Amino acid sequence: MQEIETARLYLRQFTPGDLDELYCIYSDSEVMKYIGKGVRTREETEIALHTMLQCWQQNNFGMWALVHKTDSKMIGRCGLCFLDKTSDVELGYAINKAYWNQGLATETSFASLNYGFEILKLERIVAIARPENIASQRVMQKVGMKYEKNARYYETDVVYYSKSRSTSQD
Repeated sequence: MQEIETARLYLRQFTPGDLDELYCIYSDSEVMKYIGKGVRTREETEIALHTMLQCWQQNNFGMWALVHKTDSKMIGRCGLCFLDKTSDVELGYAINKAYWNQGLATETSFASLNYGFEILKLERIVAIARPENIASQRVMQKVGMKYEKNARYYETDVVYYSKSRSTSQD
């Protein structure tokens, strides 16, 4: 099982036992405001969890469960997945709102990008956000991603950012 440690977080693969904590995050309308089609039911969360587990088995990457070191609580997810109907690898994240504005999305995004570039040897990683999701765009910028274009993925208008391995080594 793949695991990473950052200054304040443990990033580990999800387990079926994470369903309750993940559902708390996925059922929060503020957290899910800009993610997919919004709030998810418990059944939809269970399907999403199963999909994340399958992604790791098939690709050797996926979403990490974020565990806060201070209280050992699973507080969100961050990691890599394939961008909607493409072969591009996408960085994504969602964090329990009680842990917002602490730089945790940036911290875990750096770790995920490093895993993608150093371990998986990916040449490029992308990220998308709805144009009104300024906080997510700031995370992308802080981790060195650059705006490329406006696009449409997951049936939603988005801004599209990317970072290549060569620029991650500068």
